[in-house]
Order: sequence, then C-alpha cells, then structure tokens
Amino acid sequence: MNKRDTVKKIKVGGVRIGGGAPVSVQTMCNTRTRDVEATVAQIKAMQTAGADIVRIALPDMESARAVSAIKEQVSVPLVADIHFDYRLALEAAERGIDKIRINPGNIGSDENVRAVADACRRHNIPIRIGVNAGSLEKDLLEKYSHPCPEALVESAKRHAVLLERCDFDDICISMKSSSVPLTVAAYRLAAETFNYPLHLGVTETGTEWNGTIQSAVGIGTLLCEGIGNTIRVSLTADPVKEVSAGIAIVRAAGLRPGGVRFVSCPTCGRTEIDLISLATEVENRVGKLDRDITVAVMGCVVNGPGEAREADYGIAGGKGKGLLFRKGQVLGTYPYEELCGRLLDLINSDEEGKA
Repeated sequence: MNKRDTVKKIKVGGVRIGGGAPVSVQTMCNTRTRDVEATVAQIKAMQTAGADIVRIALPDMESARAVSAIKEQVSVPLVADIHFDYRLALEAAERGIDKIRINPGNIGSDENVRAVADACRRHNIPIRIGVNAGSLEKDLLEKYSHPCPEALVESAKRHAVLLERCDFDDICISMKSSSVPLTVAAYRLAAETFNYPLHLGVTETGTEWNGTIQSAVGIGTLLCEGIGNTIRVSLTADPVKEVSAGIAIVRAAGLRPGGVRFVSCPTCGRTEIDLISLATEVENRVGKLDRDITVAVMGCVVNGPGEAREADYGIAGGKGKGLLFRKGQVLGTYPYEELCGRLLDLINSDEEGKA
C-alpha cells in the first residue's frame, strides 16, 4: 500500500500535504529574516525555481515581527523555524505564518506548548515536529546508546503526544540524520508508527554535489517505497539549488509530471561525435522549456535509434553527423554542428503549430 496516500492531510497555506496530495518541494532561506528586502528577493527566486513552500528562521522577536511584511510581498506559503522561545511562535501565528516548525519538548513547560497549540488551532496553522539525530534528548541517548531509528521515532512520538494532549493533531513529522541508512530506516519505522504526513530530508549533507547525491539516495528511496509527503534537500549552497535538486528527485521517482525529461547515453569507443558537449548544450537549452516531453541525445547507432524512438524528440549520432527523430520517425541527417539547433527548431515549431 502507498503510505503517502493514507496519512492525515494538512494544509500549509494553499498547499496540501498528505492524504494523497502531490509531493511538495520545500527549501529554506539563508537570509536574515529581519532583512525583509533580502528575504523577499530570495523567496521570489525560490518560487520561480519551483519551490512549493519556503521556511524562514525566526531566532528573535525582530525576525518574528518581520513575517507580516514578508507575507505581504510573497505568495508562497511560509514556515517559521523556531527553537526554545515559544513566544516567537505566538508572534508568527498572529502575523500570518502558514506553518510552524518546533520541537514541543524544547519550548518549555506544558503551558507553553498549550499556548502554541491554541494559537495554531485558532489560525489553522499546522506544526511540524522536527527531530534530528544530532540533537536527541539525553535520556534517549542513554537508553539507546546512540542515535538509531527507534530513538528518533520515540522522540517524535514524545513530542506528538505533547501536542495531542492539547487537542492538537494538525501535525507533520520529520526525523533527519546526516546518515542516509539511518534516515531511511527511521522514516520506514515512522511510516509504520504514525498516521501523520512525513517531511523527508537528509540533513547536513554537504556541498551541492555530495548533498544532492545523498539526498537523492535517501529521499528517492523512500519516495519510491510510497513514504513521504513533502521534501527538503539540504545543501551547503544557494538554496535555489535545493529546489532544483528536489524537483529532479521527485520527477525521477515518477511523482511529478510535466517538464522536460532528458535522456542521454554514456560515451563509449563507438561514439564518433562530441557527445558530452552536445548533450550538455541540449540539456541546458531544453531544460528551460515548459513542455511535458522526453528528449534523447544518443551517441551511436547501437542504442541510439531505439532510445530516440521512445522519446518525443531525439538525436542519434554518427560519424561527425547525426539523425534527427520525432517519435521514432527519422526526419533527416545533419552535420554535428547543426544538430542542437535543428532539434530546438523542431520542438519550437511543433509547439507553435499547436498554438
């Protein structure tokens, strides 16, 4: 059974999470939230890249008060990232935040938790319980001796119970680790334990290359198993890169239609064109198109014609030249230098013909 379709549904602004809703892609600003101009500019760039939800840090009251001005200038739902001071959550709730990320266990007394739950209920704001292997409670580390799936799930359950005692169940749960195997195992256990939607992510993954690989393995594995309702790729990089990587992972898992699907073969000794340069150029150019199509760039006649036949458009290389295909039909043979241009012209002319 696909677990993502059977969990409770919550709503973050206009974005649904859980209950069969499409998997959404999140990212987080790295601006100072109190710098409204810089934060708004970054959020708009994230939204242009395809972000469904954006998180902002609220480390102090000045940042919390900035939520109103930021909300006035952006349309993407915003999540407040809050630690320790429950009053920041109350301020954000009054100023229109769409979701709050906290650990109920680190904001003080039960009265503080109830105050946040009451405010969120009053404003229809869901809460994400964010558990991290690097900041597990001391007693859980003593009990299990090290971070493990059972410890992460027990921590999440503990926090969920705090909210449920306040008659609040508009909840999303995450349990991240910098270890991909631990992250995957913890979410698998969580999917069997909770009926709340799960926010997937591998934390502290490093720079763009390494972080994307680790996130693709961890998040992609879970998505393909039917686990997870929203994701964030964490990179030590421009947050816009997180959005691009997240969308690519969701598409690779077959969960987001639309956009260009690009296919190209590895090089080998049979290749007689500069396939690497050609594939890179085509990928860069077709990636900017808002089309639900598959484009193939193949290096030789062994697999090329067959792969190109399965694509909407394709190129199969020869000796200094290549064949141009549309849905398996050969349209002509052209010199290497003309292949990319001919391919783009064909795609654009077909689009204009539909207009």
